[in-house]
Amino acid sequence: MTKADIVDVIASATGLTKVETEAVVDGFISTVINALKDGKNIEIRGFGSYKVKKRKGRIARNPRTGEQVIVDEHFVPLFKVSKELKTLVNENLKNIQFPNITLDSPKQ
Repeated sequence: MTKADIVDVIASATGLTKVETEAVVDGFISTVINALKDGKNIEIRGFGSYKVKKRKGRIARNPRTGEQVIVDEHFVPLFKVSKELKTLVNENLKNIQFPNITLDSPKQ
């Protein structure tokens, strides 16, 4: 589902125009981004929470060349799903049969 799909669903459900709905969705996204840039946590009950986590600097390896690379300390945004949303998703999907995929199957 893309942002345009979300705008369409919300516009249909609320009676707002797509332009108005897109402004609301853009406002929500901007608010989340600006709060995370300011180091603030965001909690939406029943949905999840956003936060920024500090990752320590480390020495990594370039997988293509094998050369050691220094990765500086940096911050990453994280999203943690709420227990309520996890439960809803699991209840809805637990009876769906997913195809078995083996890692050693030949590519076609």
